[in-house]
Amino acid sequence: MTKKQKAVLLRILVSFCFFAGLLIAKYTGGFEAIGEPLAEPVLCLAVYLLIGYDIIWKAAKNIRRGQIFDENFLMMIATFGAFFVGEYPEAVAVMLFYQTGELFQGYAVGKSRRAISDMMDICPEYANLEEDGALREVEPDEVKVGSIIVIKPGERVPLDGVVLTGESLLDTSALTGESVPRGIAPGDAIISGCVNGSGMLRVRVTKEFEDSTVAKILELVEDAGSRKAKTENFITKFARYYTPVVTIGALLLALVPPLVTGGSFGEWIHKACIFLVVSCPCALVISVPLGFFGGIGAASKIGVLVKGSNYLEVLAGVTTVVFDKTGTLTKGEFKVSQVLPQGVSREELTELAALGESYSNHPIAGALREAYRKEPELARVSDATELAGLGIRVLVDKREVLLGNEKLMKQNSIAYVPAKSSGTVVYVAADGVFLGSIVISDSIKDGAKEALVRMRQAGVKRIVMLTGDREEAAQAAAQELALDEVHAELLPGDKVALFEKLLENREEKERIAFVGDGINDAPVLTRADAGIAMGSMGSDAAIEAADVVLMDDNIEKIASVIRIARKTLAAVKQNIVFALSVKAVVLMLGAFGVATMWEAVFADVGVSVLAILNSMRILKMK
Repeated sequence: MTKKQKAVLLRILVSFCFFAGLLIAKYTGGFEAIGEPLAEPVLCLAVYLLIGYDIIWKAAKNIRRGQIFDENFLMMIATFGAFFVGEYPEAVAVMLFYQTGELFQGYAVGKSRRAISDMMDICPEYANLEEDGALREVEPDEVKVGSIIVIKPGERVPLDGVVLTGESLLDTSALTGESVPRGIAPGDAIISGCVNGSGMLRVRVTKEFEDSTVAKILELVEDAGSRKAKTENFITKFARYYTPVVTIGALLLALVPPLVTGGSFGEWIHKACIFLVVSCPCALVISVPLGFFGGIGAASKIGVLVKGSNYLEVLAGVTTVVFDKTGTLTKGEFKVSQVLPQGVSREELTELAALGESYSNHPIAGALREAYRKEPELARVSDATELAGLGIRVLVDKREVLLGNEKLMKQNSIAYVPAKSSGTVVYVAADGVFLGSIVISDSIKDGAKEALVRMRQAGVKRIVMLTGDREEAAQAAAQELALDEVHAELLPGDKVALFEKLLENREEKERIAFVGDGINDAPVLTRADAGIAMGSMGSDAAIEAADVVLMDDNIEKIASVIRIARKTLAAVKQNIVFALSVKAVVLMLGAFGVATMWEAVFADVGVSVLAILNSMRILKMK
């Protein structure tokens, strides 16, 4: 609780004690015993000003700015009216309970915001820059790519890089929500925002601070609040028109019946005050955004960053999830499983493939170089050209070498022998002659099967896979994972076209999510209703394009965030229906003189508190 909230709480407690004394005096004849007719109104006014002076001040300031119709204005007019008709304790009660509701509301909002802003604690304060054998503390944004930094035990990792020396355990819980530390050793990539464990690490920086993982996360967190859900926008617009309408309605209720029927103005002003108190839109205006805040906070606790409440609303309606294959459903750890030479030795074929892929960063290229078990002689390689969705063309020892899929062989009219294998096949040809094929296998990611089962339990009806891999490899993975639909051998443009066809053929209320981690997934991520990217393993382009970011590569969290989204939307809808129903009933009772100011207070403050409690349940989700 903040200092300001503690001060308000003290005012509420003091005012409540005075108010209790006033009620005792009123109902035990204490004011009559004094014999002073002004004692009750003066004392009630003093308590009223103690508890409500800031509300009156806010209302007056807003009136000067032309922002008349807000809850402060409604409370001020309603309580002034209660004083005017002689209902002094009721005026104090309305302001006292309104302030209690506001305090509770402020505490709830603060708690929800803290669940999100806890992510801001991942920002490093300094970096230990190594220069001429000495360490100097500098701002992280002063460190250049290629510099050497030292991370001592217990310090937060300030920049992304590669470990040069040292071994340690990294606490990644602030980023991923995982409590188990991750081991780190020389050669491993390290991302900013984690906390170093027991070992000292020397790290070569690979990204400047503004491009680092922690900087991008902070930017996404700051932007998340600005993207509102349709429900949230609707409530904002609703309140904008609703408040003036009920104010005019209260004015008509106070003036028209006594003028038409000749009744007492005091009685109808009292009814109008009840009408105003009931009509205050606090329960809707606060509980709806608070519900979405709670959902985003609950997701951040498990290491899932949702970029705005609008995406949380979309996730709640997801019935189809489309996956990329490599690095998403599979480990992306390729290993050579078969070498099938044609007219050359196994060693020659492996050497040619490793040299041809020597400049590529693709996982398949890494697997070929690993199988060669020697450092490729780069002087023998020149003019490497990547062919999107096909493979690579390169000169090795001045021979034109083609490495890629069947489409590449067909496009260049090379007579090849198809390899019947469930793995990824790289066909190799030199100077137009087929030299054989190399089969590279990728395994299904640990926990992928269980993740898909959990998604179906969460309400996902269809799971689809789009991949550029061979049909045999794609079908083998689809069979193992029990997918509903699979499309293989897709070029990047084919992926986009096929995904757009899925969007066109969906039902009106159906929402489709796409999960990917590569640069070539970015166009599909932007077209999806909800684009989900892998954070720690994914490319920067995929993370930028996505609406939801998994801070590690654990796809089991997709089911969790869908459940959170659905619980959030359910709580928001419950709050709307509950608030409007109670207010409608009490408004009607107030108009007919049945409801008192006490029922009006419950319809406002009571409903607000219950709606806020309902919204806060989302933060407690396991």
